[in-house]
Amino acid sequence: MFVVCVEFEIVPEFVESFRTTVLKQASNSLKFEPACQRFDVSQDAENSSRFFLYELYDDAAAFAFHRTTPHFAQFSADVTKMVASKSLKTYELLSAI
Repeated sequence: MFVVCVEFEIVPEFVESFRTTVLKQASNSLKFEPACQRFDVSQDAENSSRFFLYELYDDAAAFAFHRTTPHFAQFSADVTKMVASKSLKTYELLSAI
């Protein structure tokens, strides 16, 4: 399995809009992408401007496909002005309990 972890720092005035938009993105990814197995969205308990996404795909090709979908393009366009910073890291899942 292919793991994607994304951290976002959101411009404070856009926190609620980003929250709504990223939750829709998670739902769309799970609904329209059979190879997307998990899409968790977390918000920092101490700093509401920070979000963490944990995404699980069948393989790297499934994540590459994810980035070509219409809902991903729409999400990216919608959040461009909201994002102060973003970091993305990928991993290979070795074990799940």
